[in-house]
Amino acid sequence: MKEFIGAQFQNLFLWALFVAAAGGALYFSISFEPVIVYPFIIVALIVAILIFRRTSVITTAILLFIFGFMYSVGFTRIINTPQMAHTLRNHEITGTVSNIDYMNEKNRVFIRVPANQINKNISANKIATKIATIRVSLGEDQFIPSIGSTISARVTLFRPSGAYAPGTFDYAQWAYFNGISATGYINEYTNISGYNSGDNINSLRSFIHNKTNSFLSDTLVLGYKNAVSKSDSVIWTATGIGHVWSISGFHMTLVGGWLSVLFYFIFRSIPVIARRIPARYPAIACAWVGLLFYLFLSGLDVATVRAFLMTTLIFAALIFGRNSFSLRNICMVFGIIFLINPHYIMQAGFQLSFAAIFGMAWFFQEHKYIKRNIMQKAMYFVKSATMVSIIATVFTATFVAYHFYSFPIYSLIGNLVLLPIFSFAIMPLVLVGTITALMGITSPLVWASYIYDWALVLATRISNLPAAQLQIPHISGAALLLIIFGFLCLMFIKNPGRIRINVILFSGLVLTGITTVIITKKPAFYATYDNELVGFVVDDKLRFNKSRASNHYFAFDTWKQLNTEPTKTENKRYKCDNGVCNYHTPNWSLVYIQKYVPLSKNIVSLCNDSNIDFIVSYFKIDAPKCNHKILYGGFVIYKNGKIKYTPTNRYWHIPH
Repeated sequence: MKEFIGAQFQNLFLWALFVAAAGGALYFSISFEPVIVYPFIIVALIVAILIFRRTSVITTAILLFIFGFMYSVGFTRIINTPQMAHTLRNHEITGTVSNIDYMNEKNRVFIRVPANQINKNISANKIATKIATIRVSLGEDQFIPSIGSTISARVTLFRPSGAYAPGTFDYAQWAYFNGISATGYINEYTNISGYNSGDNINSLRSFIHNKTNSFLSDTLVLGYKNAVSKSDSVIWTATGIGHVWSISGFHMTLVGGWLSVLFYFIFRSIPVIARRIPARYPAIACAWVGLLFYLFLSGLDVATVRAFLMTTLIFAALIFGRNSFSLRNICMVFGIIFLINPHYIMQAGFQLSFAAIFGMAWFFQEHKYIKRNIMQKAMYFVKSATMVSIIATVFTATFVAYHFYSFPIYSLIGNLVLLPIFSFAIMPLVLVGTITALMGITSPLVWASYIYDWALVLATRISNLPAAQLQIPHISGAALLLIIFGFLCLMFIKNPGRIRINVILFSGLVLTGITTVIITKKPAFYATYDNELVGFVVDDKLRFNKSRASNHYFAFDTWKQLNTEPTKTENKRYKCDNGVCNYHTPNWSLVYIQKYVPLSKNIVSLCNDSNIDFIVSYFKIDAPKCNHKILYGGFVIYKNGKIKYTPTNRYWHIPH
């Protein structure tokens, strides 16, 4: 045991960053807003550090966990994204267009407005410092305003909705940490000022978009994620290569490699430079500058930032002759991004990106250089490409299932067949075409489009194979934590002897996590936070009180995912008699009433009926004698009668 513990000290740095991140994840996941006494916590940490100068591993871990938790709390308060109190319809605003999200269907415009225009509770003296960003959709026939212009618009705005069930995606949380105060659509607008900030990077992105007029350039160069049509996106996701439409390590590696080779030959051809320093040094420096420009041009997505920081470390390692691809380097990037925005650890792009890169670094870290002939190099390349796809698939599978409730069975085939087409044909043509389009030459983009259509045919055939998409049950936070910890044990634990302790722990934790997913019960009844939309499980299938709900558009699919049903299917109605929906299970009975007249007629008898356990209504019920039956807010009820409420009182849910 002493030998085993001693062997782990060399990897304590790797564990440390994940302990701090776990503290942040706890803050974002809990169902209540903690009451924090900042001075007390700060003093306690200082005292702890002074007392434990030579801290034990356990004490250090506790301090790091507290740091991660407190850093996330403080960051949440500091960004303080303004929020709306309620829905605003036909509301007049005046603001500046800050960005445009070009989509395959309706384009979306980001407008910066004084915060008191969307929340009258914000005092006038804060207008100068309190600015809100709203994201609104344009109609297909509406002219797109230029970035930097000031517009006056009549809009309909909605508060970003919270989670529709405990443990599911909380859009309000995501919007808060991405600086979005409200979403909606523009009814009409007029230009007040046509000023266009020419030095703005978003203006440059918009200019290139207009010049190229290509969705391939929009996605692979400019970083607009929704430029690909929804029908095509479904196919690419089913084949397991949907990640190519989110600029990350795949794109950074290709661009960085091409730029390095290009500048290497340029500097090799300049004798004054080649005689004094190795050509690879200035080539790497120029390639890094090119990648920095690509980072900003692509929209600064978290996966892109991760890939850029990782590439920066690799370039630095190549210059200084150090190991360029190690778990320690990746952990350093992980820690930097956590400090930039701790909420990134909760986002799918961050998790998928780091899961893949950690897996590849762990698998290839022991590989040493071996001199090979041309045939051996070709075989090694094929083997390495195959293993990269396998490792990336295995390490990201849990996060894919956790966020999207499905898993592409043929993702390995899709990656092996389709990624080379993107790597060696589509991506180079799009990059070259984006540059030449600025000079009026669009033929490379046309060729890229032809190859894309051909690749889409291949992807369609793969996606049409039997059982291409496997429906996955809801993975709870506890199950996810067990599986993540299992993978960390596999990567970070050192085995001093022949016994593979890391494999044993990995297998045990992952199997426990999977078992937890399998035995977790599904809810039998669902309700939104305002009780406007409810869902009943009948014969293991969901039925709803209404087939459409504009305020709760995503609730239907969220509940279907929790019930392991296909999404984007017909929303079937639950049969209700005279406006009263009676729902019975072997353990409890519930009545739901949406309209006021049936409620007023039946509330007394329902309160007195001992066979009714729960009463839910869209209207507030004043019935003191049966308050124990009345349920308000967002919640789910399980078959055993357990009620679990959806958090609605976190900092990002409270208007301010």
